[in-house]
Amino acid sequence: MTRAQTGHAVEVRDVWKSFDLVATRQRHLKQSLVDLLAGRREPRPRHAVLRGVDLSVARGETLGVVGRNGSGKSTLLRLLAGIYSPDRGSIETRGRVATLLELGAGFHMDLTGRENVEIEGIVLGLSRAEIHRRAAAVVEFADLGEYIDQPVRTYSTGMYMRLAFSVAVHVDPQILLVDEILSVGDAGFVARCHDRIREFQRQGASVVLVTHDTGAAEAWSDRVLWLDDGRVQSMGDPGEVVDTYLKAVEGG
Repeated sequence: MTRAQTGHAVEVRDVWKSFDLVATRQRHLKQSLVDLLAGRREPRPRHAVLRGVDLSVARGETLGVVGRNGSGKSTLLRLLAGIYSPDRGSIETRGRVATLLELGAGFHMDLTGRENVEIEGIVLGLSRAEIHRRAAAVVEFADLGEYIDQPVRTYSTGMYMRLAFSVAVHVDPQILLVDEILSVGDAGFVARCHDRIREFQRQGASVVLVTHDTGAAEAWSDRVLWLDDGRVQSMGDPGEVVDTYLKAVEGG
């Protein structure tokens, strides 16, 4: 674990996020036409995924996030990454943000791994000169061999992970967002990923880690946040929060 520095890297205040109910989307396509012809405007049913979430992450702190499936963990990370916008409330991140949320989510399938390194670097805010200086290190860490010059649509899941992780950790992020990605890949590469994240922690980067592995959450984190049904149930000492969460899960 790390010693958090002064100030906050992430601040989330009273954040709410809802989505249209998936089960009703097909009905809405038909119903919308009927309502339009009849001059009616019926509100679409929505499901609140996050409900008034408040949290902060100090500079240099690692926050683990645990909770059942559907509790809002991944939605929270996507909000922090700027992929989603909150319906209500505010989110502030201070520093360059790198994300490990969806393998290859930003990759262009018909471009090579090497070409995608350049594009991702630009997206993450690097200048072309910075990208060229770091490209060799990114390629070496990914360890894809000749596949680095093949279209990424030919990559396996493990290869996606290698390239995605390598790009993210070579942009010198002040905030790293991680969602279960490190459970994919061979043991050797996963160990290298862990070592690199430890290095970020020592250098004072903030990490938000979503995981179903409560042991990992407890071991890696300075604090743990437990989300349930979109609400913060508990946040604080990793051992205490994980213990409370596991008792709740075991109790049904």
